[in-house]
Amino acid sequence: MSSLESPRTGHAHTSHSHAPLSLEVPLRHDWSLTEVRALYDLPLLELVYRAQTVHRQVWKENKVQLCSLLSIKTGGCPEDCGYCPQAARYKTGVAAEKLMAVPEVLAAARQAREAGATRFCMGAAWREVKDGPQFDSVLEMVKGVKSLGMEACCTLGMLSDAQAQKLKAAGLDAYNHNLDTSEQHYGDIISTRTYDDRLKTLARVRNAGISVCCGGIIGLGESVDDRCGLLVALANQEHHPESVPVNALVPVEGTPLAKNARVESIDLIRTIACARILMPASMVRLSAGREQMNEEAQLLCMMAGANSVFFGEKLLTTGNPEHEKDLALFAKAGVAPLEPNVDVPVVAKQ
Repeated sequence: MSSLESPRTGHAHTSHSHAPLSLEVPLRHDWSLTEVRALYDLPLLELVYRAQTVHRQVWKENKVQLCSLLSIKTGGCPEDCGYCPQAARYKTGVAAEKLMAVPEVLAAARQAREAGATRFCMGAAWREVKDGPQFDSVLEMVKGVKSLGMEACCTLGMLSDAQAQKLKAAGLDAYNHNLDTSEQHYGDIISTRTYDDRLKTLARVRNAGISVCCGGIIGLGESVDDRCGLLVALANQEHHPESVPVNALVPVEGTPLAKNARVESIDLIRTIACARILMPASMVRLSAGREQMNEEAQLLCMMAGANSVFFGEKLLTTGNPEHEKDLALFAKAGVAPLEPNVDVPVVAKQ
């Protein structure tokens, strides 16, 4: 069960440091594709209303978590993810770089904290983590970010049980490992890593007592049923991910998906609203693709249940709104930044 679930009822409880309005909200892990598709197909304003109703039942304060993401090792990835400009096999203009030095990463973390970020995520373009000096450096980065009073998150590819335990011992709060799309559509996007590989990594993260950050990308050429299938796969895990990033594809020249049409804002809003209804106690993160949205669409995403955003100038290797614009938008809308959620324990699988 998630850290927010009662062992007896499977309901969300007020143990979260940002206290919900109601004492308990049912959490389900048995959603069907038919149910989720029916939600997704509701008239937009009805869907947003339902999502906002759930959101207000769980999240008392009208606040948004600000997260900063740094690519600590860019390019040269051996995988073939069709959307990713960091894959070595694609000619995208993204050069392979060495792992950043620990002091350089911590300087970026300090800058992000000063700009208002409370979570700092470090991403490396690796298929999997390899033991040795580079992983040791990542552990030092995690320790350093924690010393700044920030939540520390990593996305490094596949992990072993021992590596997950080392990250936990270093103080890692969360590990990002997305499912990307539905299991049925997955093989059309990636062939170098299986869906089961991803699920096994999530299990190792969970077993180590690290918070799970897991979501996906829309706009990969998937059907609406695929989109809903991704949501079902996320919500029907034994534990809901504590964070659910919802990304819209940012097509990059040189990748197989470069010619894909950009996702319409309404599709992103629908996906976020469904994620909020299916996973009431999770942080739903508005992630890649936000740069293409106007302010009104971003605020509608928040009304639909998004209570976390990546902010800053870059999101790994694609653009993201500058933090000054974000803070100005939040000020106009009366949305306050969320404090770090570092006091909520994550219950490891027994």
